[in-house]
Amino acid sequence: MRLYLVRHPQPLIAPGICYGRTDVAVSPQERALALHALTTTLPKSIPVYSSPLLRCSELAADLAVALDCAPPILDPRVAEMDFGTWEMRGWDDIPRPDIDAWTADLAGYRPGGGENVLEVTRRVRAFHDDLLRSGPACAIAVCHAGTIRLLLACQRGLPLVDTALCAARAPHKIAYGEVLVLDC
Repeated sequence: MRLYLVRHPQPLIAPGICYGRTDVAVSPQERALALHALTTTLPKSIPVYSSPLLRCSELAADLAVALDCAPPILDPRVAEMDFGTWEMRGWDDIPRPDIDAWTADLAGYRPGGGENVLEVTRRVRAFHDDLLRSGPACAIAVCHAGTIRLLLACQRGLPLVDTALCAARAPHKIAYGEVLVLDC
């Protein structure tokens, strides 16, 4: 199976703000630019999966039309991590001891009382495994940088905690609108 992992376009949010599960929008111009670039590189008529968050689902709907695909399948398992009370706060405004506590326990700590990386890994791996079992030869998944790092880590076949740590320690170098190809 070949999975085209698409990171959503840049949302309408100031730099340095923690956002995960918060449903932030993308400007129509950013979405149009991403759509144009993606329609020249992605295959047509294949299943499209998407995070239900607007920054992904709107692009996925546009892609489905442009690529002659069925409407996207919105799957909450590929939504971004819930950062609890950290959501929509500046990273610089989050107390350093809280950041240090997360750094000390990347898999188990719940930033802002939200999800921990292990919980996110569990749901992303379930999506990954279900997709492999369903058997499409190719599919597109419009999601988030954290989700993409986890899907890439799932390919290693590691135990759940090791998969979580592998993704959490991976450098965040996935650009908005970027496509990564995962051959499963």
